[in-house]
Amino acid sequence: MEKIRDAILSGDLAAVAGLDVPDHYRAVTVHADETGMFAGLSTPDKDPRKSLHVEDVATPELGPGEALVAVMASAINYNTVWTSIFEPLDTFGFLRRYGKTSELAKRHDLPYHVVGSDLAGVVLRTGPGVGAWKPGDEVVAHCLSVELEHPDGHNDTMLDPEQRIWGFETNFGGLAELALVKSNQLMPKPAHLSWEEAASPGLVNSTAYRQLVSRNGAGMKQGDTVLIWGASGGLGSYATQFALNGGATPVCVVSSPQKAEICRKMGAELIIDRSAEGYEFWSDEHTQNPREWKRFGAKIRELTGGEDPDIVFEHPGRETFGASVFVTRKGGTIVTCASTSGFMHSYDNRYLWMSLKRIVGSHFANYREAAEANRLIAKGKIHPTVSKVYPLAETGQAAYDVHRNAHQGKVGVLCLAPEEGLGVHNTELRAKHIDAINAFRGA
Repeated sequence: MEKIRDAILSGDLAAVAGLDVPDHYRAVTVHADETGMFAGLSTPDKDPRKSLHVEDVATPELGPGEALVAVMASAINYNTVWTSIFEPLDTFGFLRRYGKTSELAKRHDLPYHVVGSDLAGVVLRTGPGVGAWKPGDEVVAHCLSVELEHPDGHNDTMLDPEQRIWGFETNFGGLAELALVKSNQLMPKPAHLSWEEAASPGLVNSTAYRQLVSRNGAGMKQGDTVLIWGASGGLGSYATQFALNGGATPVCVVSSPQKAEICRKMGAELIIDRSAEGYEFWSDEHTQNPREWKRFGAKIRELTGGEDPDIVFEHPGRETFGASVFVTRKGGTIVTCASTSGFMHSYDNRYLWMSLKRIVGSHFANYREAAEANRLIAKGKIHPTVSKVYPLAETGQAAYDVHRNAHQGKVGVLCLAPEEGLGVHNTELRAKHIDAINAFRGA
């Protein structure tokens, strides 16, 4: 691994193809025999630092249509938090089911799970049938793993019955020194970004693009008013940028003055600080409070000059969903991709059916959507939102920060990269956008 890292750092990428691939590498894992370690604890009390291990694992066999990548940097997503606390269920069930689908897929069914759904790095090897990528290519990876052996996936690959999220529903993820991906997960690394900056957008940027911009999601258009929950977070920060870039007006919902300031740095003007307003959408564990929905809707109208949101960008789930359905304008769209506050949503259906609103489910992105989202990053139209970076050995702490919502934007992880700031090639484009690139740093 040291020879591979040194070749990459020296810029001698042509030499990578001639270097031996090690038979083991360092990776962040969870263990199948520890899935009950948090039994009896509430979700906030489950600690990823106890379940995430950094250890040597065996290098997997390279199969047809696959690539082995030397990972320079990765990032934390909420799916890694779910994996680490074994909620809503442990991921070893995913690996067992995948392992039953083919002889090649059996590699994934192991007593440990290498996690992580982002990476930036360099291709080391490609398997049979790969022509678009070669050893030495600098790449980022999106997290859609898909077999495409069924017709359902050939209009939209997210509808393939064997669609999985790499590093969550498959093994050999990106929080490691090496990663195994399908070649159709790869995209060119944006040349003006460092390794940790390039690694951070993958999952959340693509998810936000499909959810908000794509016709498979909300199909945002110029002039739309878009309510964005968690607008300074991993997903919301990209939704805010897409709204601003696409001629829409974001209404950014945040939970502190510091997060409100980050939204202003991105260019947003309409901001609701939930902590200052004190919204209580639930009277108790079982009863929602429609009066608070109305108060929230009145605040939105106050900011927008009387307009209700055309689109609500939803991902908190249980805590906010009733309010989201209520405040959406007649004929508007609530588009949801996650449920970080709980998976069981409830709302007053009168405000949906009688006002002709739509609820759209959105899950990650297909290859084309991910490529379009990455292209916007590469062109300097959308920017990474890295706030803090940890070494691989401290991935547990990084996941703990995200679990406690003690972070802004994205939390990066250095894998083979020995320090931050490496891997930049286009210094001219970087200088042009340096303030936006660093907007979340230290937040």
